[in-house]
Amino acid sequence: MREDLYRLLAAAHKAAPQAEWIGLRRHKTYMDYYAAVDGKFSNMACDSDEGIMVEVLYKGHFSYAATQNMTTEGIAAAAAQAFANVERAAPFGIFSFTDSVRPPTKARYASTRKQLSGKPGNEVFDTLISACDALHISDEIIQTAATFEKGLSEIEILSTNGAEIAQALYFGGLSLGAVGRRGDIVQQRTANGPRGRTFQGGWELFNPEQILTQAKQVGAEVIELLSAEPCPNDTRTLVLMPDQLMLQIHESIGHALEIDRILGDERNFAGGSFIKIEDVGNFQYGSKLMNVSFNPGIAHELASYAADEIGNIAQKEYLIKDGILVRALGSLESQQRSKLKGVANQRATSWNRPPIDRMANINLEPGTSSFEDIISSIEKGILMRANRSWTIDDYRNKFQFGCEYGQLIENGKLTKTVRDPNYRGISRYFWNNLCAVGDESTFDVFGTPNCGKGEPNQVIFVGHASPVCAFSNVEVFGGGK
Repeated sequence: MREDLYRLLAAAHKAAPQAEWIGLRRHKTYMDYYAAVDGKFSNMACDSDEGIMVEVLYKGHFSYAATQNMTTEGIAAAAAQAFANVERAAPFGIFSFTDSVRPPTKARYASTRKQLSGKPGNEVFDTLISACDALHISDEIIQTAATFEKGLSEIEILSTNGAEIAQALYFGGLSLGAVGRRGDIVQQRTANGPRGRTFQGGWELFNPEQILTQAKQVGAEVIELLSAEPCPNDTRTLVLMPDQLMLQIHESIGHALEIDRILGDERNFAGGSFIKIEDVGNFQYGSKLMNVSFNPGIAHELASYAADEIGNIAQKEYLIKDGILVRALGSLESQQRSKLKGVANQRATSWNRPPIDRMANINLEPGTSSFEDIISSIEKGILMRANRSWTIDDYRNKFQFGCEYGQLIENGKLTKTVRDPNYRGISRYFWNNLCAVGDESTFDVFGTPNCGKGEPNQVIFVGHASPVCAFSNVEVFGGGK
């Protein structure tokens, strides 16, 4: 914990002596971005940002003021502004809080890193350019791209009731993609979807040998798709790989279970939820094979941390157990308002945003079926990988997803590749048709670094992990040319 934060907290307290509680949240971010397109240097960018959010509690209500003037004078001015705001707004509050929703937590966290030392920019670009060359396995490949982003998010929290939290989240993300064309057929393929390979960790996340191997596979699959038949239009068993389940979990479970959405706070922007308050504890969300957890403890998953940004200690909690919805994604504030059990998930994207209910690492737990057992049990099915397009209604209920790559399953065997595979469904019925869940050997972790929510908008990191899963009686269809 920086020593000057104690001095700044004292300045804030002096500027707003009537406040019942005051907290400081310092948020500093660094980001380096490297991009190569078609085997050439495309872009390099470096960014850093730092500031402090001052938060005050008065007569049961919270108010905020943010500043990048991190002197005692700057923090005092922000505290005075926050207190003036809460005095004016207090008569219009919808709920009265105490500092019990800002626990005096003491916590430290730093991402696990196996390789601390960085790489020179020219070495990074040499690998990305070589990856573009590996992607370009044929003249039918008309575009290639390889990018890598690396950064650090530092968060320090100090409060008048004794909270002391310091967290350092190191992350890195690789994207590989290629587009191919044969006549009027155009296909694209990426390594597990755009930006899906984003994790916490050090420079071990940038492994040139693995990158080139992945690039060759992506390029080969683009050419394979150019000669593939369109996805059939019918109803069959759908097998989803973890790089597609990532988005399925995100959209039809994660956002649907955020308590502020259930309460209606997000309705005018991001929408509401088909889940109601009274559903928590008894709603049959899916089949008995469905077990979903909030798990901030997987070391390299993108949204792992020790405590959220109001000081609630983070621990693994089941959201859905044996298909029954048992817990929602609500912070201490939302838990008090809704009287529901929640999790430690009140987070902010930056120093100039207040923390709100956000999903974090939302994972589908492994089952007992091997990949071979799942495939061999299906008479008529289709396997899909990596998201290409998606749409879902503002209650997170009706959805339609398009994938990059499909393979038919016929009489217990994977057969021919198909292009433009899509599927649609309704969240509750889709998850109740979950008929097989893969074991640990099929389990994989991915990241979603661009989840948007809130007004003003906040883009935040989320992680999702799952095994391979199968769903019966799903409507699938092709996407044309």
